[in-house]
Amino acid sequence: MTQIHQEDFIQSIADGLQFISYYHPTDYIQALAKAWEKEESESAKDAMAQILVNSRMCAEGHRPICQDTGMVVAFIKIGMSVHFDGNMSITDMVNEGVRQAYTNPDNLLRYSVVSDPAGKRINTKDNTPAVIHMELVPGDTIEIKLAAKGGGSENKAKFTILNPSASLVDWVLETVPTMGAGWCPPGMLGIGIGGTAEKAMLMAKEALMEHIDIQELHERGPSNRIEELRIELYERVNALGIGAQGLGGLTTVLDVKINEFPTHAASLPVAMIPNCAATRHIEFTLDGSGAAELIPPNMDDWPDVTWEASDDARRINLDELTKADLASWKPGERILLSGKLLTGRDAAHKRITDMIAKGEPMPEGVDFTNRFIYYVGPVDPVRDEVVGPAGPTTSTRMDQFTRTMLEETGLIGMVGKAERGPAAIEAIKDNRAAYLMAVGGAAYLVAKAIKSARIVAFEDLGMEAIREFEVKDMPVTVAVDVNGESIHKSGPAEWRVRIADIK
Repeated sequence: MTQIHQEDFIQSIADGLQFISYYHPTDYIQALAKAWEKEESESAKDAMAQILVNSRMCAEGHRPICQDTGMVVAFIKIGMSVHFDGNMSITDMVNEGVRQAYTNPDNLLRYSVVSDPAGKRINTKDNTPAVIHMELVPGDTIEIKLAAKGGGSENKAKFTILNPSASLVDWVLETVPTMGAGWCPPGMLGIGIGGTAEKAMLMAKEALMEHIDIQELHERGPSNRIEELRIELYERVNALGIGAQGLGGLTTVLDVKINEFPTHAASLPVAMIPNCAATRHIEFTLDGSGAAELIPPNMDDWPDVTWEASDDARRINLDELTKADLASWKPGERILLSGKLLTGRDAAHKRITDMIAKGEPMPEGVDFTNRFIYYVGPVDPVRDEVVGPAGPTTSTRMDQFTRTMLEETGLIGMVGKAERGPAAIEAIKDNRAAYLMAVGGAAYLVAKAIKSARIVAFEDLGMEAIREFEVKDMPVTVAVDVNGESIHKSGPAEWRVRIADIK
């Protein structure tokens, strides 16, 4: 009978979560590098280069790939011959591992989990609890799969129950464009087919932890219907032209993974969950010999890709910017920002708009006049950092506040991730403002452009507090101009046509 020591189990969870915070899976890096090599869209290729360079920086510096260090999901298969040496439940051991990983002073990870989700939404301060799925199986080992799933991609999860005669392919092709770019493509699609509603979602989530092998599958050819379906969806989703970060391009997904399960004769449950450019997962086995041994990837696995600001990028001094200056900016134009930049996310926007509704003044030290706001919740700094990884969060969550912010505070622009919805674009157009996009999945690279950071309001909100960043040459792209023209509409539309012509 195998004996698993409690401290080894906890240490393995903690080590695994630290490991995936700064190491991309090798198969993802290799797949993204191949996509970068063949990409013909200049904007998408630039975004992929930022992600690849960021990935290498994080691997070398042992800092998070993305500021959203995710909510932990664990799939655990426990051999029925295993005996535990300890007094904690498996759930408690997993959560203790999560706690140790996220509070590690050498590589602090962001606490994103909140309790009372439909009420006060209070941060748990250690990213616990994890979501745990356990299964008893024959054997004398414990197999553990860990993932840290970010909110941007998790929020794009989709589920439906189709009629048995309906086309699953049609549903996927109709649904993927509605997901926008907030899931930070290029990534993977996990699809669960069959079972019941909850079984389909669970299969889709676990599918995202599988090895990327679509190119190998292409080379050897499909051997069953699921493999045929994977290839068809991979090709047809990429033909949508969404591209890296939704900017338009050849590659939207690096692989499509599918799990299936028998289902009721009257039903066809289908779940689809995307994995983002900061894909984080690992699996290991405990056999009683100690904590899991995790082998770092070889630095030679990263491609020889560099990123530098484009020579034709427009340099902007935020401290001298006026609304009139925005009129010449064009969708897709690359910009380097320098100067002072305020930050704020959902909670800060809600608090500000509530204050405006009550006729209350802005907090002391907060003045949005002729300023830009950056949608970000950074990781806390370690060692000599002024701020930890600080990539953008999904901007559509702030759409409901955009008109009020533009019309009541003096704000003239925003920086975030992915597309804006119709209401936000209309507000931007009406107020002759602008929306800039930073690359999701390049948080450590972006943080290097931040030269100082201080909290100016709402410190109680933690990572959602309002900060003032001093930035130097922070890379962004004009996503919505003063006329309401969006690169996230024009880019994919152009590349859908170009891909069709290529084919």
